[in-house]
Amino acid sequence: QVQLVESGGGLVQPGGSLRLSCAASGFAFSAYAMSWYRQAPGKDRELVALITNFGGSTDYSDAVRGRFTISRDNVKNTVDLEMNNLRPEDTAVYFCRRWASDYWGQGTQVTVSS
Repeated sequence: QVQLVESGGGLVQPGGSLRLSCAASGFAFSAYAMSWYRQAPGKDRELVALITNFGGSTDYSDAVRGRFTISRDNVKNTVDLEMNNLRPEDTAVYFCRRWASDYWGQGTQVTVSS
């Protein structure tokens, strides 16, 4: 069965960095675009970043463009989110999703606070 397992969340100070990783299994990973979403308390879940199946194209929300980088490894079946210059408003649970599907990971908490 399809499984998506996120890791790498934690507490970081403003201006700091974190790298999230999503390990995928149960499907032909290189055939699908992948994405990262986030959900802050009291807010709707929002798309953060998207990467096409071979990584040739990426897209980002305006809120994170220039600070976050999405990448993937089609040998290891992982999709990562490098987050730099983190801000308190980046605090959220971050989810990995197989693009345009009902397959989501369980989420990993990112807290940006001094």
